[in-house]
Amino acid sequence: MTADAVAALESAGIAATSVDNFGLTAVDVAPEAWVAAHEVLRDAVGLTFFDFLSASDELTDGFRVVSHLADFWGGAHVDHLLVRTLVPRDRPVLATLIDVYAGANWHERETHEMFGIGFDGHPNLIPLLLPDEFEGHPLRKEFVLASRVAKPWPGAKEPGESDHAPTGAPSRRRTLPPGVPDPESWGPRPPGSPDPDPLAPAQAAATPARPRRAGGERRTRRQTE
Repeated sequence: MTADAVAALESAGIAATSVDNFGLTAVDVAPEAWVAAHEVLRDAVGLTFFDFLSASDELTDGFRVVSHLADFWGGAHVDHLLVRTLVPRDRPVLATLIDVYAGANWHERETHEMFGIGFDGHPNLIPLLLPDEFEGHPLRKEFVLASRVAKPWPGAKEPGESDHAPTGAPSRRRTLPPGVPDPESWGPRPPGSPDPDPLAPAQAAATPARPRRAGGERRTRRQTE
């Protein structure tokens, strides 16, 4: 399926690259060819079923928008294909797919709401899941899950964490909740202080604490004399 998709796209003058996406077949196209690529895949390849559209935050690389298309044939046999593109973080805008796949309407609204990605030509980019007064885009990696600060972490279920825990009960060292950066890197700032880099905590969390072992490398027992 991937080879057929790439060949059809290239014959239409659209540059496409086959990629391995955790075992799923996928092709990467440029943002400016996003709509045209889907038209070719629908009409020339036969991927007439639109499943979903979403995105992932790739930090300084921008936002990766992904659609999942399918073709049902031969009884229960289904061909799957992911179509991916990368939009810049400073201007995350992409053309809408609703004229190609009407089912993209709902998914583009959700992606706009959760990631702040605009879809040019979409007639109804209004809040879908979040309340009207909600600020920010909760699936961006710099979004701080501030509600986790207001509750004990990891919670009163841990020994010694509850106010009514018996005296002398063992306790765990308190750690920052997941999704909450160091207090010095977010929240209200004194007047005149520099603004923190909103991506710094997310980038730090994405950096492994220690280098990973090379493929095939195994731990060896420390030999003693």
